Order: sequence, then C-alpha cells, then structure tokens
Amino acid sequence: MPDHVHFMISIPPKYSVLQVIGFIKGKSAIHIARRYVGRKRNYIGQHFWARGYFVSIVGRDEQVIREYIGHQEKEDRRIDQMRLV
Repeated sequence: MPDHVHFMISIPPKYSVLQVIGFIKGKSAIHIARRYVGRKRNYIGQHFWARGYFVSIVGRDEQVIREYIGHQEKEDRRIDQMRLV
C-alpha cells in the first residue's frame, strides 16, 4: 500500500514484539534508502517509518486474516472509488 504495510509474522517467545518491529523497521528503512534513494550511509534525524504500529494476535482466524491481507489493496481501491462518487 502507498501509506501502510500489512504483514503476518510469527515471533518466538524469546523476542519481544518491540524488538522485532524495531528490527524490521530499521533494516527495511536502511535497505530502501540504499536501494531506491541512493544513500550510501545512514542519515541521523531522518525517519522513514511512523513511530507507531498495530499488533494483534492471530488464533483460529489465521486463514481469514491471510485473505484480508491478500485482498487489502483491492479493497482500499474500491473504497477510494466509492469516496470519489
């Protein structure tokens, strides 16, 4: 999505959610800056990701959530088109 990311991961109990999200945000921001913006080093004070995040536990509804994530872009486009009418 242009302004947010949905993904489902499994986090081993020895890691906190904060550690894993921080790692993913940090490494992905560095990768995107180097690959797509052409930065050779990190620049202090610049932010790629927003500070917050949302986490939910997946139980018996794992397949439903996987389908939701898979169809989210199509659904967002449909909602945006309804707003234009």
